[in-house]
Amino acid sequence: MKIATWNVNSIRTRLEHVADWLEQNPVDVLCVQETKVVDKDFPHSKFEALSYHTYIYGQKSYNGVALLSKKPLEQVSTGFTSILPELDPIWDEQKRVITGVIDSCRILNLYVPNGSEVGCDKYEFKLGWLTVLRKYLQALLLENPNICMCGDFNIALEDRDIHEKADIKNHIMSSDAERQALKNVLELGFADAFRKFTNEAGHYSWWDYRAMAFRRNMGWRIDHHYLTTELYERAVSCVIDKAPRKLEKPSDHAPVIVEF
Repeated sequence: MKIATWNVNSIRTRLEHVADWLEQNPVDVLCVQETKVVDKDFPHSKFEALSYHTYIYGQKSYNGVALLSKKPLEQVSTGFTSILPELDPIWDEQKRVITGVIDSCRILNLYVPNGSEVGCDKYEFKLGWLTVLRKYLQALLLENPNICMCGDFNIALEDRDIHEKADIKNHIMSSDAERQALKNVLELGFADAFRKFTNEAGHYSWWDYRAMAFRRNMGWRIDHHYLTTELYERAVSCVIDKAPRKLEKPSDHAPVIVEF
């Protein structure tokens, strides 16, 4: 099974890029972030023509996640409150969480808040969101121990996940509090699929549009696949496909594909 995650930075703007990529890389499931479109305007037909089932959780202009799957998914749900109804609805005002099951494997597609700037209200929301994510995962793990949690985490967990020229001290996406909040989530039994196969620095999934960052490989690895124990042991590869980032008017992120 191959599962890909890709922040496309607007599914309608990048529609041909995504469709062409799926034709060349017919993964079993594509987890998409930043669809930036309300559900009624999602371009279902483009993906249905490629034999993909579409599951969406959208929002106008911002956020939005989707699952594109070759097989129909089971137990599809959106948002935290679908699993934890006692939560404050504020955690689902932004559309960032969608999940479904394929071949007894639960796929969890996340778009973690960016946080904007260390210490601001959005940063505190991000830390709170990650705390809620941990509670949500505890509930999911009671039903299924095999989870592939993937998406745009907006966190580089280690310094080697960031280009050397970045000033990362107290920087958003690399602050100590963000990293610790993500580690608290991973301590539930998740491991980084990419690091199973690649130890060295210099591998990134996001490059700023500015300062010729992609040409200079000044990137951050913030798009991840985190796997529970059995899936991690079964994983045979995890790669970043930089090819779509070279296209005209690309997303600033590249797809990341895990196979097990």
